[in-house]
Amino acid sequence: MSDLPGLLVLDKPAGITSNQLVGQTKRRLGTRKVGHAGTLDPMATGVMILGANRATRLLGYLLLHDKSYLATIRLGQATDTDDAEGTIISTAGAAGLTREQVAAALPPYRGDITQVPSTYSAIKVDGRRAYDLARAGETVALKGRSVHVARFDLVDARPAMADGLPVLDVDVVVDCSSGTYIRALGRDLGADLGTGGHLTSLRRTRVGGFTLDDASEELIPMLTVAKRCFPIVEIDAATARDVGYGRPIEVPVTGPVTAIVHDGQFLALYEPTAEGARPVAVLVG
Repeated sequence: MSDLPGLLVLDKPAGITSNQLVGQTKRRLGTRKVGHAGTLDPMATGVMILGANRATRLLGYLLLHDKSYLATIRLGQATDTDDAEGTIISTAGAAGLTREQVAAALPPYRGDITQVPSTYSAIKVDGRRAYDLARAGETVALKGRSVHVARFDLVDARPAMADGLPVLDVDVVVDCSSGTYIRALGRDLGADLGTGGHLTSLRRTRVGGFTLDDASEELIPMLTVAKRCFPIVEIDAATARDVGYGRPIEVPVTGPVTAIVHDGQFLALYEPTAEGARPVAVLVG
């Protein structure tokens, strides 16, 4: 079994789950320890960051990084899952809806907003996934969440027909904080326009500093990960010994976390506290 640590940036294909991609990667790398920094729905494609071995300790922090997407929203139909894999629940159509009207409806979704996630999501309600409750026919009432949408721009709009119904397929680009549901943006945009809406395609193009250009079958070394993802503090050998034991250290770190490096090795992530720098993920020892 391989114990080499590192990150993988993969271009997830459509039609498989994030967990299936993890399973494939475990077999290819010959290790049982692989995780991912944020799921993609089976229909979605694009950037997925996987960590192998000790690099799995970083995934919770990479999960917090902002993300970018390309999506197509079909206006004129709504589904119970807010995407094309669900059952159509309304068919208001989009006859007469213009590109200009769509563009004018986007600004309220930019900046700091409160968003109710899609009912068919992985959010836990009383210990159970929301999508499991919804599939069991139970009523799911999710609370609104604060998210930040830095960009929600219209790229193109194309009138189309769906089973004889006039719809409008709109391509959008989104830059957003972790935890933002693009499906919910499409749902809410359709509701505001009086047409209903759902996603017909979703492609994640960036997670933090990693883009589709980084997609490869090769592990990214840990020091490269540190430089790409976190502020860095170089320490001396004596301090490195303390890090190896998971001790607090007296070095200037910034929030939320800083990479601690010695002699070309990424040792740990530390966070600032009133008592000094405290370890949150030790990668050595």
